[in-house]
Amino acid sequence: MNTDRNGQAVYVILGATGGIGSELSRQLAAQGASLMLGAQTSEKLEKLANELRAQHFALDATQTNQVDRCVEQTVETYGRVDGIANCVGSVLLKPAHLTSDDEWASTIAVNLTTAFATVKAAARAMRRDGGSVVLTSSAAARVGIANHEAIAAAKGGIIGLMLSASATYSRNNIRVNCVAPGLVRTPSTERITNNETSLKVSLAMHPLGRVGEPSDVASLMVWLLDYRQAWITGQVFGVDGGLGTVHPRLA
Repeated sequence: MNTDRNGQAVYVILGATGGIGSELSRQLAAQGASLMLGAQTSEKLEKLANELRAQHFALDATQTNQVDRCVEQTVETYGRVDGIANCVGSVLLKPAHLTSDDEWASTIAVNLTTAFATVKAAARAMRRDGGSVVLTSSAAARVGIANHEAIAAAKGGIIGLMLSASATYSRNNIRVNCVAPGLVRTPSTERITNNETSLKVSLAMHPLGRVGEPSDVASLMVWLLDYRQAWITGQVFGVDGGLGTVHPRLA
């Protein structure tokens, strides 16, 4: 946490009620951070905020003006923002020829548009004092996996966005990085993790022999948000059991 500037670090977590977002929020709260939790589901959001004694802001993160307002309210409440993490995302496993226009548009909006909105709001809020932005890509953007065309395109776009933004805002001491998880056990992946056949296939693809847990990804995001990682920007961090870079042994 950034405790060099007037005490507790201040972070905005978008997608705070999801599997990874809620774990990230809990880990940061345990460290004493001041949090603004953003998510679309107001009931779950309010419950989590009460649990963590955090501020909350109900929003549709695909709408850049709503993300802007969430970050602005954070500055109004705490006086600054030290970091923003985007945990918003979706899962679509379909080949391109079976993906509808609506599914394509939704996948791009939920993943790439929300990431762009995050960078835009962060740049406005942190251009004076700097800070950290952490986006969420995917191992599917780093290695070819069948039936991932739409989500791979969206998550690949996040990597391109991260690289450009890290160059643009380095002069403002804004660090921009992204994590690239493999299959993580969350509510959005239950169709895979709760299906014995699908899970068996996924396990075989991950060299470390298991799917991820939200804590695997959240702990890395906590580290990237921390001000002590002041010389790290423009990086993709695979947290995927080796899926994105390692060929599992066949025997």
